[in-house]
Amino acid sequence: MDGNNRWAKQRHLPGLAGHKAGVSSVRQTIEGCVELGVEVLTLFAFSSENWKRPENEVRGLMDLFMLSLDREVKKLHRHGIRLRIVGDRSRFSERLQARMAEAEALTAGNQRLLLNIAANYGGRWDIVQAARYMAEACVEGRLSVDQMDEACFDRYTALAGVPEPDLCIRTGGEQRISNFLIWQMAYTELFFCDCYWPDFGKAELHQAIESYACRQRRFGKTSDQIEA
Repeated sequence: MDGNNRWAKQRHLPGLAGHKAGVSSVRQTIEGCVELGVEVLTLFAFSSENWKRPENEVRGLMDLFMLSLDREVKKLHRHGIRLRIVGDRSRFSERLQARMAEAEALTAGNQRLLLNIAANYGGRWDIVQAARYMAEACVEGRLSVDQMDEACFDRYTALAGVPEPDLCIRTGGEQRISNFLIWQMAYTELFFCDCYWPDFGKAELHQAIESYACRQRRFGKTSDQIEA
């Protein structure tokens, strides 16, 4: 969800105004995914690199995160949406960590859409954490070297048990994945959108999915094999 600061700068507003405007795009994207029958939506809300931003912006983002949890979680629950927070929570305040846990507990039984919020998340962090967990399992005798393969490794990642993403959408005109779901997106289709995140809505979501629907996913096979 890129471009909040640039959106605000164009309007001579502080950066946090762009993040606040982006909340509306989050709502529209969630609604659009529910309407289209999407089963899993993962939003990159705050990367492990975002702590490098100005202190007042980071503080404002934490306040906005708390406010969004307060205002939105009951709505998500009413619409059958399950919320999960993925990432290293240890750097967040105890109050925010508690609110995350409460939101997950409230929505745990919902099945209409799985909404993952990646917060203090990084793809490299995810891979290193999985490797550490596997090493610990080996030391404790719960896992042997012979059992290690891709499927085994995947079970130790932050999104264990969740299907690999079919489509990754990035707004703001940048054409890179910026340390997002590096392990999971090996075969993910990419869609880069020039509009800033606060301007992203259902129309742009449909455009991205229509582009995805026109592609042929071969996963190493030839076109003839896929079409046979």
